[in-house]
Amino acid sequence: MLRRTLAAILLVVLGAAAGLALHLGTAKGDTMFAGARPDYLGVKGGRLAPPKRTPNCVSSQAEPADAGHAIAPIAFRGSTPEAIAAARKAVESMRRATVIRHEANYLYAEFKSRLMGYVDDVEFTYDEKAGVLHVRSASRLGRRDFGVNRARVEALRSRIAQRAAA
Repeated sequence: MLRRTLAAILLVVLGAAAGLALHLGTAKGDTMFAGARPDYLGVKGGRLAPPKRTPNCVSSQAEPADAGHAIAPIAFRGSTPEAIAAARKAVESMRRATVIRHEANYLYAEFKSRLMGYVDDVEFTYDEKAGVLHVRSASRLGRRDFGVNRARVEALRSRIAQRAAA
């Protein structure tokens, strides 16, 4: 009896995994893990949206005392168009990135995870006076990101610095 029950549970789990694999393998566009595109993104009063309460978001405009969310802005010397163009080139050089909006002082891109198709929203705005690109990177769904958003911003920082030095 116990063997049959365990076998039935195993078949259900394998069936669910096969269905999920089929969905992910044949889905065109967004998967069920993409989530809806937020409507609160953008620059308002010179600021990007505040960080989410969950730990899967980093922002250079977060309070410095908020170590979980705060990250340094990206230093850049140049004009606003040059800074946003450098950010765009850095984004486009990374895998599974799609630029959604490119405006005079704003860039918005989505990064999709390889396996499950989770989407992270990444935004930039340039403060020409301070010579910094402010950045915000946040997962749409879930609570934890295992440091993916922070690591992404650091990779973007490195790519932008390489382009500025060239």
